[in-house]
Amino acid sequence: MNRIKDSIVVSHEMISHWGPGKVATAGWPTDSVLLSFAAIDGDTALLRFDAAPVDAGEGDGADVVLVVQRAACLRLFGGVPASGHWHLPSCLRALALGISRCDAPDQARDTLRLARSIELLCQAFAELTKGELLAAEGDGVLSELDAARIAAARRLIDERWREKLTLDAIARACGLNRDKLSRGFRTVFRTTVADALAERRLEGARTMILTTGLPVSTIGYRCGYLNNASFARAFTRRFGMPPTRLRQMRGSAAA
Repeated sequence: MNRIKDSIVVSHEMISHWGPGKVATAGWPTDSVLLSFAAIDGDTALLRFDAAPVDAGEGDGADVVLVVQRAACLRLFGGVPASGHWHLPSCLRALALGISRCDAPDQARDTLRLARSIELLCQAFAELTKGELLAAEGDGVLSELDAARIAAARRLIDERWREKLTLDAIARACGLNRDKLSRGFRTVFRTTVADALAERRLEGARTMILTTGLPVSTIGYRCGYLNNASFARAFTRRFGMPPTRLRQMRGSAAA
């Protein structure tokens, strides 16, 4: 006999499910969305958001599942994000564990689970709205710690792109080996470390060309290019014109 998750009706717009087994569909609000919190006591805890769930089976493998009416999400949070998987940050993991492993006295347990379910919903939407959650691929190939290190690598590129950064240097600074950094960066950001660094440098170079009077060759050097020819080629591929042409256009517009 298939086991059914425990549940509590939070309101006519929301039901909270937890524990092993399947998610029962009885009493679901109409036109619902699902927030599923899986592997919350492991290294690869995940949040899955289903904006248009086909059936309750999509939450069967999770530890905690919130079923919420779409209209309530629109009213409370102003929108509904696209479906996706993300690594679960510690703040949300703790709330989900508080629902799954509630240790309150019997007479207070339902009330505490109800309150924590509301808090978990609000915090999850706050994190989704900020857009800072790290996307996970499949069942999660990165631990939360490694995902945080990948995010640190991206911040390092964004903040220190003027320096002579190498893959090995970025990996050492973030506490990863170069292979894990390369694989993880591509998984999370859908690009390579080298391409992300080149993109940031070229955007910086474009800004300097448009806002300073520095020679183009000096700008290229300051942006990490060892010679003007390689800088001009990369700039032209990215923006469809050489940096000297952009400088000329800026001068014409100013005149």
